[in-house]
Amino acid sequence: MLWLLIVPAVLLSLASLRGEKARKAYVRNALERQPAANPPVTVIVPVKGFEQGLAENLTSLAALDYPDYELIVAARSASDVPKDVVPAVARLVLAGSGDRETGEKINNLLAAIAAARPESEVFAFSDSDGRVQPGWLKALVAALEGERAGAATGYRWHVPEPADFWSLVRSVWNAVIAGEMVPGDNRFAWGGAMAIRRETFYKLHVPVWWKGAVSDDYRLSQAVHAAGLRVVYAPGALAACTGHTGLGELLEWIRRQMMITRFYAPRLWWMALIAHLVYCGAMVAAVLEGSPAALAALALQLVIGMGKSASRVRRARLALPEYQSWFRRHAWAHAALTPLATWLWLYACVAAGVSRTIRWRGYTYRLRRLGDLP
Repeated sequence: MLWLLIVPAVLLSLASLRGEKARKAYVRNALERQPAANPPVTVIVPVKGFEQGLAENLTSLAALDYPDYELIVAARSASDVPKDVVPAVARLVLAGSGDRETGEKINNLLAAIAAARPESEVFAFSDSDGRVQPGWLKALVAALEGERAGAATGYRWHVPEPADFWSLVRSVWNAVIAGEMVPGDNRFAWGGAMAIRRETFYKLHVPVWWKGAVSDDYRLSQAVHAAGLRVVYAPGALAACTGHTGLGELLEWIRRQMMITRFYAPRLWWMALIAHLVYCGAMVAAVLEGSPAALAALALQLVIGMGKSASRVRRARLALPEYQSWFRRHAWAHAALTPLATWLWLYACVAAGVSRTIRWRGYTYRLRRLGDLP
């Protein structure tokens, strides 16, 4: 039983290292790339109440190094927007209740899109918990120039300051997803750093794909892939999330992430569930066996996982030069906490499989699977 688990676990760990060199080279090259043109852009960020660093996050979106863009802050009602956080250069759009069958965030995005200036050729989307660098928008626009590019995406990296234990654990857990962004086509776009050409948005009928949905990014990604287009990763659009979390909030957050994945990208959820059943089962089997060979195999599995974490950190450091001091002080956590993060991944996948209800931004949603459009 031990070797039926430990051998696949080691093989999976080794397989996960494939492409690491290509990923690093891609990040280096993409960070140096500038868009051939700078089309007018509307940047949209939905807001729902207070959160850590909100004013600073919105300020970063108002200070982008881009010649022609407008910033829209979207919310359901004025009570959802804390006082004195909206930058002077931004427009505030209030969506109202919108479609009751559709998630509040999507309703807010649709209202902002309807209010976007006519000359904008690109829609870019950010989340209110992310702090972006000046080149964030140029990175997304440059990625849209790629071959068969339907949408561009960045991702997030948690850099809590000061760095408490559970916030560091969240950073390690989340980094696994960030590390899977690849050259070429990606499985999904992330709504906190996402861009699509206006023409493409309407040609693919994204508002129709969004109807009745909770997840804006998974559904937009489905629309892009259904049209035979690519989701292109823009490393320069990596957003820094500086907030903190406790154990209870962390467990609920990772469960929600994987539950949304289960309903909107079930293949990804199954892959994560099976892989972490193998990883964690091999750990338990090796400890119970206790032989030198079993413990050596366990050590190999852990070392490979920690090495993969270190590789992810190196790429993130390239994309987030403003946070070098944070990485110098806390990069160790992405190796040391990898085993714990592996078990939390298993928890998140299993917990996502036993329910269909999530609590998100003050609302309770009962998830349902939405198919492709005819």
